[in-house]
Amino acid sequence: MTGPAAPVSYKGWAGIKRAFGTPSALTMALLGFGSGLPFLLIASQTLSTRLRDVGLDLGSIGLISLASFFYLLKFLWAPVLDRYALPLLAFMGRRRSWLLASQVLVLGGLVALAFVRPEQGVGPLVFWVLVASFAGATQDSVVDAYRIEIAPDASQAALAATYTLGYRIGLILAGAGALYLAEFEGWIVAYLAMASLMLLPILTTLFCREPARPEAAVQRRIDVAEAFVQPIASFFTRNGVALAVGLLAFVGLFKFPDQVIGVMAGPFYLDSGFDKADIATVSKLFGVWMGIGGAFLGGIAVAAFGFRRMLLVAALGVALSNLAFLLMAHNPGQLWAFYAALSADNLFQGFAGTVLVAFMSSLTDRNFTATQYALLVSLANLPGKFVGGVSGYIVEATSYSTFFLLSAVTVVPTLLLLAWLWPRLSDRSAPAAG
Repeated sequence: MTGPAAPVSYKGWAGIKRAFGTPSALTMALLGFGSGLPFLLIASQTLSTRLRDVGLDLGSIGLISLASFFYLLKFLWAPVLDRYALPLLAFMGRRRSWLLASQVLVLGGLVALAFVRPEQGVGPLVFWVLVASFAGATQDSVVDAYRIEIAPDASQAALAATYTLGYRIGLILAGAGALYLAEFEGWIVAYLAMASLMLLPILTTLFCREPARPEAAVQRRIDVAEAFVQPIASFFTRNGVALAVGLLAFVGLFKFPDQVIGVMAGPFYLDSGFDKADIATVSKLFGVWMGIGGAFLGGIAVAAFGFRRMLLVAALGVALSNLAFLLMAHNPGQLWAFYAALSADNLFQGFAGTVLVAFMSSLTDRNFTATQYALLVSLANLPGKFVGGVSGYIVEATSYSTFFLLSAVTVVPTLLLLAWLWPRLSDRSAPAAG
């Protein structure tokens, strides 16, 4: 399931349709599903809703969310994924061996989380969140590298949208599906059902093809220390120190306004007077489909207008959409306010996600795909994760309304960095052609 053998045009709407019609697009949708499925269950809103549902306080929920920190540290072991195949599964190839092992471990972690009782003590919960988040982060690193390596740079926006489609469907099932099951059957059944769905990406890994390995990556044997240093040195050499630092800082701040409110979203919905079925319908079903629409819109927009202008639109949209939650804060229990807020939030989340994925993909050296992309993704989530860990205390010290206002203001440093990067991104801002 590799990209086309001969160069083709991926410009505009015709390029979007061409990329979506390849076997690579279907593979990425299925692998994206596997990446999206565990995230809410171990690192975000479904887990925090579960913890609030059994009576944990907001401060504890925010701190427990830090147990999923492996999603932010995956660049630390990504050089191993770039350089070596997993020994016991080496016959499957460098990418597929790690992918299969991580997917099986995610499945096992979700099964274990089904049976923990956080109301009786959070120790076992934290342990299995750590295990599942390590496996999920490893899976994400390999899937990202696989996506970049099976398609040309010009098609990355389209494949990012396809990947996002699968990812968001995974979110629907792990969000709406898990909450519906939890409401009517309990949390054990919900987590076991989600674990069983990991069989789909596992089967995809067994049948998809290993991407070709760049020649430069196999020219000579290097030691483990060099495997860690070389990808970072390559990024700075290609871009120059000043631009490289600017790009890393920009990526780190790009989605900060959205990530700040992520951990508190589930508790906020409950505290606004909605039950788990309401949250599943609006947030995890309707909202996720809005996110899918935003993701496809982002892919089309990048193909038509390039990165630079779409980065500006996405950054502003992510920040300003947080203000829509003020409608819920001032109209508790009103479904129209819930739908309005989630429409704005998920539309711009989806749009910004595709723009950022395509932009980060364009920054990577294919000799070190997993490492460099994992570093960029980790930076894209690290600042918001730190604030998310203490977000419960911020809400308790102020109010939900103040919290949403403050989150929107955090876009200012991102816009200042984009202003500095603007002339330096000109080569990357043109619509792509093969």
